[in-house]
Amino acid sequence: MKILVCITHVPDTTSKIQFTANNTKFDSTGVQFIIGPYDDYALARAVELRDQTGGKLTVLNVGEAETEPTLRKALAIGADDAIRVNTFPKDSIFVAKQIAHYAKEGGYDLILMGRESIDFNGGMVHGMVGELLGMPSFSPVMKLDIEGTTVKMAREIEGGKEYLEAQLPLIAGCQEPIAEWKIPNMRGIMSARTKPLNVVEPVSQETQAEATSYQLPPAKGAVKLIDKDNVSELVKLLKNEAKVL
Repeated sequence: MKILVCITHVPDTTSKIQFTANNTKFDSTGVQFIIGPYDDYALARAVELRDQTGGKLTVLNVGEAETEPTLRKALAIGADDAIRVNTFPKDSIFVAKQIAHYAKEGGYDLILMGRESIDFNGGMVHGMVGELLGMPSFSPVMKLDIEGTTVKMAREIEGGKEYLEAQLPLIAGCQEPIAEWKIPNMRGIMSARTKPLNVVEPVSQETQAEATSYQLPPAKGAVKLIDKDNVSELVKLLKNEAKVL
């Protein structure tokens, strides 16, 4: 079985986010980058499936040279090789086209990725890749098992879970609790240094969307203490200031 896991290179969730150039560019100064948390779940499950079924596990990232430490971490976790598409991930359809091109060339049986990235939270790439490749795509998948060529999945839906069966090949956008995150051990870290990391050029530079500016959320206001017996004042503030009523 050939498995492809698509990972994102995103700021750590504890990072302080700032913008430069009149709020048109993300300021990466001093920011630590990680594998997207949802992608980490996909990678962890892919390692388990590769170990169970045999075959090969490849990780792919659309990004410039600074994303290579993130790919090396994925190799340390258990991927066999890595592909870096040498371009900035401009928008969802642009990224999807890069993934679809190299996935088609590789002839993968299973393509996993996170349900969404945690920088833009678009949640669109898996569906776009499915459309471009003519493959079924499912998300958010919280359980995935393979029996022969049949994939059994549990998907989170509003108010419950949906249980599905589909045939390989397919694409899944993953979330917890599909697997537990894997922490690289020393052996994995050492072996990752010699595993193949192939850099390929993008198939196209065309984009269909562009971010014109960014805006930070408003700063948290001061806490107002209301006497426990002053219900009318509490209702007034919730209605007129917090605007939740």
